[in-house]
Amino acid sequence: MSDFRRNITCLFALAAVVLVGCSQRMDDQPKLEPYEQSSFFSNGLGMREPIEGTIARGGLRLDTHFFEGRVDGKLAPTLPEQVELNEALLERGRERYDAFCSACHGRAGYGDGMVVARGFPAPPSYHSNRLQKVPVGHVYDVITNGLGRMPRLSDRIPPADRWAIVAYTRALQLSQNVQATPELRKKIEEQLAAEEKAAEHSHEEGEHHE
Repeated sequence: MSDFRRNITCLFALAAVVLVGCSQRMDDQPKLEPYEQSSFFSNGLGMREPIEGTIARGGLRLDTHFFEGRVDGKLAPTLPEQVELNEALLERGRERYDAFCSACHGRAGYGDGMVVARGFPAPPSYHSNRLQKVPVGHVYDVITNGLGRMPRLSDRIPPADRWAIVAYTRALQLSQNVQATPELRKKIEEQLAAEEKAAEHSHEEGEHHE
C-alpha cells in the first residue's frame, strides 16, 4: 500500500472515530434532564420548584368576572365589560359551540346531540325553565369547571371563547322561545303567504315554458 493510500485510510478512520464520539456526546449530553435525579440539591431532584408566590406570565387573573364568571363571589348576571355583544361575538360563539358543545347539547340546544343519539345520557335542554333563568355566569362556570358528566373545558376553550359560547346559548334560548305579539304574528303570516304565492307563480311559469 502506498503512503498516499495509507494516509487516506488513516484520515477516514480518524474521521469515523471523531463522528462516533460526537454522536454519543450529542445523544447523552452532560446535563440534567426533566425529573432526573441529582445529588447537587438537598431534595435529590434536578428540577427546581417555582419560588412561592410566583405567577406565570399571563397567569395573573385578577378580573374574576372575565376569568371566573363571578362578581363579588356570586355568579355573574351579565357579560364582562370587555366582551362586546355583537354579530361577530355570536358568530364566534356559534362556531365554538358547534365544535365543542353540539355533540351532546345538539345544534339547537335541546340536548339531542349525536352522542346522545348513540346512547350517551342526555344533558338538560337549554330551553328548560331552569336554564333559561340561570345567570350567564352559571353557563361560563360549567364550561370552565364542568358539571356532572360534563368535563371541564378550560384547558381547550380560552375565556374569550367561553363568553362567546355563553352569548350564543342565550341567543339560542331566545330564538326558540320567541313570544310574538298579534301584530308580529300577522306580519309573519302575511310574509309567508306572499313567499308561498311567489313560489307557486314561479312554478306555474316554469311549467308553461316547458
